[in-house]
Amino acid sequence: MSQKYFDDQFDDEEMLFIFRKHPVVMRKSLIIGSFMLLLGVIPSLVKPTFEVFFIGLGLGFLFMTLIIFYSWIGWYFSVYIVTDQRFIQISQKGLWKRSVIDIGIDKIQTVSFQVNGIQESLLGFGTIVIQTFVGELVIHDVHHPKRIQKRLSHTLRELGITNGSAVIKQE
Repeated sequence: MSQKYFDDQFDDEEMLFIFRKHPVVMRKSLIIGSFMLLLGVIPSLVKPTFEVFFIGLGLGFLFMTLIIFYSWIGWYFSVYIVTDQRFIQISQKGLWKRSVIDIGIDKIQTVSFQVNGIQESLLGFGTIVIQTFVGELVIHDVHHPKRIQKRLSHTLRELGITNGSAVIKQE
């Protein structure tokens, strides 16, 4: 029996690689958290004492930390796992909401990626589209989409699952 890398891994299944979204997906919570830190300092403008300043700063920092931590949980525990049998998308939202999509690797027809705009080009993230027999799986904000698309396409070829389909690339 081989080593298990995740809970639902089959005994005869080999994990090939794992990837996740770009950390840029946390930008909204970083902005809101920074705004909360700024709001914590505002009471010291009304009553300019060290106690009010440090209490407000401490509360602002606490709220900022909670907001960023909530977003980080969603980013860190949302992963995409490619095995020799399946493609698994695990999406985490907060602490208690998790969803899993499990697609047989033999059901994948094409894999494409898109990098649109200056922000995606400069920061190295984009969208991967996995076309299956039942529809499309669109994954936004993927870190290094070209590298992931190439690796996934190479995996499909190695396993002999190309179905004569073209692999589409958009840059």
